[in-house]
Amino acid sequence: MSNIGATLSFNTLIGQYIKLQSKVVSMVRYLSSSLSQATPGRFLLLQFAMSQVAQIGESISNLISQVQSLINLTVRNQKGG
Repeated sequence: MSNIGATLSFNTLIGQYIKLQSKVVSMVRYLSSSLSQATPGRFLLLQFAMSQVAQIGESISNLISQVQSLINLTVRNQKGG
């Protein structure tokens, strides 16, 4: 995989995460502004969506950390070699 392809994939991943996060924020705003529509089922779905967004964000954070570690290791090996 070329560097350009990897960069585009990562940008796409972050972009999709931002869209998903925005959808959940919209759901929160909708339910908080129209409490008559706020059924227990909708609150459960919202809670589930918020949990998914948090897990995806954590996975992205872990991915960034792993990539950073790999880059640091590569730089260290090049300096030593």
